[in-house]
This record gives sequence, structure tokens and C-alpha cells, in this order.
Amino acid sequence: MKYIECGIGNRWLLRTETEWPDGTETEQKGLAGPVKYHSCYVRVWIGRRVWIMDSKEGCKHQRKQRKAFKIIVGIASYL
Repeated sequence: MKYIECGIGNRWLLRTETEWPDGTETEQKGLAGPVKYHSCYVRVWIGRRVWIMDSKEGCKHQRKQRKAFKIIVGIASYL
């Protein structure tokens, strides 16, 4: 999957994160195409709690090990 994200809390204001089939992840500044739309989402991360509102999966929340503050709007895309 490829995640194109815009918001505060990441290294860059606009970034593309790619998750490869072998489990590795790469991150790059800006938009890396092509984009094959899967879903859009909003992610709010405050402290160790993350709330995710996804157009395909609905609303959910998670707990993470590290603390952070992020407000992200993104698009999930197929590779």
C-alpha cells in the first residue's frame, strides 16, 4: 500500500509512505505517483492514543508505544 499524507506531525507537510510486500517501509517527501485510490482517512494522534476515521474501514482507535501529536489527512493507494 502507498499512503499519501498531508498534515502536521510528520517529517514533511506532504509525504508518501510506501509499505512493500516484504514488510519494509520507505518514506519520501512530496507526492509519489501513480495513485490508485483505495480510501481516504483522517488520523488524529494525541499522546499514545490514535483515532482513525477511514472511508472504507470506518472509525477506530489504537494505543501506541510512543507519544506524539499528529493531525493527518491522507489517501491510501494500491501499489
